[in-house]
Amino acid sequence: MPRLIHLNGPTGVGKSTLAARYAAAHPRILNLDADEIVRLVGGWREDFYGAVDLVRPLALAMAATHLASGNDVVMPQLIMRHTERDKFAHAATSAGADYVEFVLLTPPETAIDRYRHREHHIDHVVDALGGETVVRHSRERVTAYLTPGATVIDATGDLEQTYAALLGELG
Repeated sequence: MPRLIHLNGPTGVGKSTLAARYAAAHPRILNLDADEIVRLVGGWREDFYGAVDLVRPLALAMAATHLASGNDVVMPQLIMRHTERDKFAHAATSAGADYVEFVLLTPPETAIDRYRHREHHIDHVVDALGGETVVRHSRERVTAYLTPGATVIDATGDLEQTYAALLGELG
């Protein structure tokens, strides 16, 4: 059965990097990074959250289409509300797929350090909203959001350690 593998976690934790690593090793899986689709919406730099609101339903429809073809989707996307999680789960089940959510967590200082040293196209948005404060706040909100259905992965180590932990959880 195909799976929607949702990589959730705070800004700077490594969701996109891990999704790209996973997709590179698994043919036919769709690495559906919604932040990449956001860049296709005119005015996204000026209204990032508005663009995200437009893109998320599109991304979930893309996920459902790919899942219905019998292939997995890995989706690195920060969500902090259970209603959003329910939309991800519904996209999977409506396509006859399983939904699995992994929440990647690090100490706030690790995520902040990664954020400082990365080059990501949404960093200007994070900077404009408060930079390191946003990173810290997103971790607090994700930690408060955790549900019994989510599997937490300690992403404090390097990419290969986190990747090995993800593989172990996926079985």
